[in-house]
This record gives sequence, C-alpha cells and structure tokens, in this order.
Amino acid sequence: MGKLFLMLVSATFYAAAVAALLFLIGWVGAFDFMPLTVDNGRDGPVVTALLVNSGLIALFGVQHSVMARPGFKERWTRIVPAPVERSFYLLGTVLVLGALFHFWYPIEGTIWSIQNEAVRMAIWALFWLGWAILLLSTFLLNHFELFGLQQAWHNLTGKTAAPPQMRTPLFYKLVRHPLYTGFFIGLWATPDMTYSHAFMAAGFTIYIVIGIAYEERDLLDVFGEQYAEYRSRVGAFIPGIGRVR
Repeated sequence: MGKLFLMLVSATFYAAAVAALLFLIGWVGAFDFMPLTVDNGRDGPVVTALLVNSGLIALFGVQHSVMARPGFKERWTRIVPAPVERSFYLLGTVLVLGALFHFWYPIEGTIWSIQNEAVRMAIWALFWLGWAILLLSTFLLNHFELFGLQQAWHNLTGKTAAPPQMRTPLFYKLVRHPLYTGFFIGLWATPDMTYSHAFMAAGFTIYIVIGIAYEERDLLDVFGEQYAEYRSRVGAFIPGIGRVR
C-alpha cells in the first residue's frame, strides 16, 4: 500500500478524531446549539436507558482498552499496515463515539441546578479547564504519535521512531494520567447535573479506573522499575490518590 496513501488515511482519521472530540465536549456540556447531547436524544423507559447506556459506555471501554493492548496490536497489524495501526484505533474510537451520541437515551430528572450566576461561571470555567488539561496532556508527551500521524509520517519519510523514553513533564509530576484527570473534570463539572449526565459521568469514571489498571501493566512492561517507582509516589489521576507501593 502506497506510503502517501497511508499518510492520507492517517490525516483523514486524525481529522475525524478531532471532530469527534469536539462533538464529545459539546455533547457532555449539553449546549443548546448541539443536535444531540447527554440530556437530549432518544425517548424510552428508564430500564431501556440504563441497559443501552451501560452497553454504550462498556463498548467505549472495551474498544479503547482492547485495541490499545500490545497483543491485539500484534495481531491487528497482520491485517492493517503498522504505520496506520494507531489511526485505525482512532477510527474505532470515532465509530464508538458516534454510536454513543446516536443511541444514547437521556434519563429524566435533575440532581442539582446552580442558579447563582457567578458560581455557574466558575463551574463552566472548570469544565473548560478539564478539557484543556486533556488536550495539553497529549502535547506534553507526543500528540502526533498518540493520534497516529507521526507513525504514518515516519513511514512516508523513511524515518525511524526513537525508542520509548519515560518523561514526566508538568502535569505528569502531579498525576500519572493527566489526560484522564482532564476527562474526569470535564465529565463532572456542570452547573446542571441531570440523572443522565451523572450516569454518564459515573460510567466513564469507572472506565477510567479500569483503563488505568490495564494501561499501567503495559507501562510497567516497557519502563520496568522506573515506572514502578514513579507510581509509588505519584497519584493516578487525582493528586495523592492511587499511589501503588
């Protein structure tokens, strides 16, 4: 398969992933201009909502965790070219998020709704801070490798990727997984907490905890004692919490 074609595939899937992330932010924030949100979608009984929504969150978790495992990658690259393996991971994420947006059943009811305008603004600021932390965290290490572009570019230009090196810049000095920290903040920071939003946020928080456990097995395999020492003194995605000795 042509190297330029693989680069175009990678760039296309990257653009789709960025669009899906932006839609996710709007979907979680339940902004009025969004066609679908966590609080606006299909109508159905509560039991249906609980079952379908749980399945959608589980589908996201399975796709995100399974496709990231080294064993799956080894088998998957027998089917797709290695330079776009990460790009197809992104495509899987886009498809799963699309299913989440389309098939989500909102759950009626509100847990809290803040009326004080200053407090609402502060919570919205926290919401945007969370997503900013998520995005910045991808750049602190290697955004373009994480989103598959670097692999395709190296393939196109004949460069060889540098061996993995453990680094802990900025947020990584406070938590081991700041990307999840930002995701967690973005999920929970809302001035209008509906039952639908709370169910979604709780479901994805469970995914975060499970996903970290699987991810850290791989990191220990790669970095060994260096990573073991790191996680013994730095919290998982909340500072000071989740250290493993």
